Amino acid sequence: MDIISTSDHSSIVAINLFVALLCACIVIGHLLEENRWMNESITALIIGVGTGIVILLISGGKNSHLLVFSEDLFFIYLLPPIIFNAGFQVKKKQFFRNFMTITLFGVIGTLISFAIISFGAMNFFKKMNIGTLEIADYLGVVNDATSVVLFNAIQSFDISHINPSIFFQFIGSFLYLFFASTVLGVIAGLLSAYLIKKLYFGRHSTDREVAVMMLMAYLSYMLSELFYLSAILTVFFCGIVMSHYTWHNVTESSRITTKHAFATLSFGCEIFIFLYVGMDALDIEKWRFVSDSPGTSVRVSSILLGLIMVGRAAFVFPLSFISNLTRKSPYEKIGIKQQVTVWWAGLMRGAVSMALAYNQFTRAGHTQLRGNAFMITSTITVVLFSTVVFGLMTKPLIRLLLPSPKPLLSRSLSSEPSSPKSLTLPLLSNGNGSEVDLGNYNVPRPTSLRMLLATPTHNVHYYWRKFDDAFMRPVFGGRGFVPFVAGSPTEQSGHQLQ
Repeated sequence: MDIISTSDHSSIVAINLFVALLCACIVIGHLLEENRWMNESITALIIGVGTGIVILLISGGKNSHLLVFSEDLFFIYLLPPIIFNAGFQVKKKQFFRNFMTITLFGVIGTLISFAIISFGAMNFFKKMNIGTLEIADYLGVVNDATSVVLFNAIQSFDISHINPSIFFQFIGSFLYLFFASTVLGVIAGLLSAYLIKKLYFGRHSTDREVAVMMLMAYLSYMLSELFYLSAILTVFFCGIVMSHYTWHNVTESSRITTKHAFATLSFGCEIFIFLYVGMDALDIEKWRFVSDSPGTSVRVSSILLGLIMVGRAAFVFPLSFISNLTRKSPYEKIGIKQQVTVWWAGLMRGAVSMALAYNQFTRAGHTQLRGNAFMITSTITVVLFSTVVFGLMTKPLIRLLLPSPKPLLSRSLSSEPSSPKSLTLPLLSNGNGSEVDLGNYNVPRPTSLRMLLATPTHNVHYYWRKFDDAFMRPVFGGRGFVPFVAGSPTEQSGHQLQ
């Protein structure tokens, strides 16, 4: 009998440990489901840190080498299902109705936050003894998910000597990456919708429909990586397009399967990432270079946290004010409580920040430079602190500022959706066109609902719907443009035999 090598045995031990911990995270998260403080992600992070401490104690304070943060594992395998499902489950009606505000926050807001964090770090860190850092290092610290485009643009330029020409080239590169990545995701989603609509895989097997949807989604991500674009943006918009067209072209059984399959993959990968980050944070080699200056390490982390909070506030509140100037109805304006919630909820930094920091400051997960070690350990501290502290306070803050509707109304909103996204308030009307009898529940609404329906607001969503119904859905399918099919003939015959 062959003897298992030491490396293979270590891998088996690591896999067993991770599977057991993932199960523990799901079970504990379920038990704490009604808790207003905890969720599965925070639970996984805390369990990961605790496991890392136990491993260090067992190994006598030495590095166990059980885990080394892998960018390929993160970007190629774990991140795509999470981002795709975010696009697949997005509430498209609200997304397009608020498209200009989302774009304003996502592009202009990210640039504002990027500038404050980067140049603030450059100003503070140069006065501290943390080692040598180049300009590109200051421009690459603590990026969030939407800043991956900026990160890629920075890496493609020699910015040791910044001048107006380099600046405008950088802005052009950022815009190119942003729009090219978006277009690629839209094309991939439309291609999957057209293929399934024309070839109609469901007449033979729904398994093929599900396989095509999954593979096309992953192909969009890898094509974006191949062309050096932002794969996150690509797969996100691919998810939006596939939920709008492709999902309605498949059989009912395929819809149910894909909806739960994508959600399950995203859920599992998210827990895995937070568990992974928590355990990796206790890798002793990362902290060895900064162990002689604990005060400096705390100051660097505190400065980064402060810059993140200031940078987000610098665009959330001013851009919300600008957005409100374009909204006529007071019910469409972003209130101050909503602005505070948007500001607070975006302060958390996660695995994307760690992955980008590792990309910039390490080689194969390790570093030998003091300045780089400070950036890695400070990023870990920011991620742990923001996820646990800010994350624990997010739910209570939302319940305080934005209390949930009354029980009767909430039940009417939580019925089983007929699409991947959740249903929202159906214009406060029932099937006969009359308003829902809400009794004494005080629900904000326009003074005349019929007037609102008769004169719809001419925003991005309004014009998009007209174009979509006239040109896009007849070609690519979608709700109301394809016949309803419960399942493939094989499945139908199987049900008949039963």
